[in-house]
Amino acid sequence: MSGGKRIRKPAAAKPARTVKAKAIAKPAEPAMDVAVGRRIRDLRRIRRFSLEMVAARTDLSIGFLSQIERGLSSPSLRVLATLADVLGVGIAALFGASPSSDGASDQVVTRGLQRPELKLWRTGVSKQLLSPASADNKLNLFLVHLEPGGSTGDELYTHDGEEAGLVLEGEMMLMVDSETWSLKQGDSFRFASRRPHRFSNPAKDAKAVVLWVNCVTGTG
Repeated sequence: MSGGKRIRKPAAAKPARTVKAKAIAKPAEPAMDVAVGRRIRDLRRIRRFSLEMVAARTDLSIGFLSQIERGLSSPSLRVLATLADVLGVGIAALFGASPSSDGASDQVVTRGLQRPELKLWRTGVSKQLLSPASADNKLNLFLVHLEPGGSTGDELYTHDGEEAGLVLEGEMMLMVDSETWSLKQGDSFRFASRRPHRFSNPAKDAKAVVLWVNCVTGTG
């Protein structure tokens, strides 16, 4: 080395302080799941049904039913239809809508900005209730939105009543029993709800909108 002087090497950088990752808090359950779960629990208690009784009649586990009632699980449309059947109501009764402000039970009109909505966010299906909300209604009108790939699931399901609909936008695949139809804008359908069925939106980049009617014919 020049002049016999020793050149000091720069001090090694201290290792970066390890920062412990903080546990990520679990996001709050969607308000819709909580509201629907509360409505199911209230209807069950009004009818004095135990969780064990509902589980036996629906083939769902007690634990799963408890999670639904506490808003910890987002049920599919198939599950909701099954629960509504056992509780003796149409699926519209699970929307948890508040009664009209004047307390009338014979409401005739539903304003566009006052539509109760049920969003099944895990499955890409949402239903807006177009008819006045009441647990006693036998006939209900919905506007069903199916996101791209949205579906009621792979499993066919049944419930009380009859249903019919008109495709307003997009495309919908409808399976009833063992037969499947591709329905496009302007196509319509009708079938008894006791026939095993399911539906979906096969499109990858466009949603489907269906005007849907459900009529409850029995008492559950």
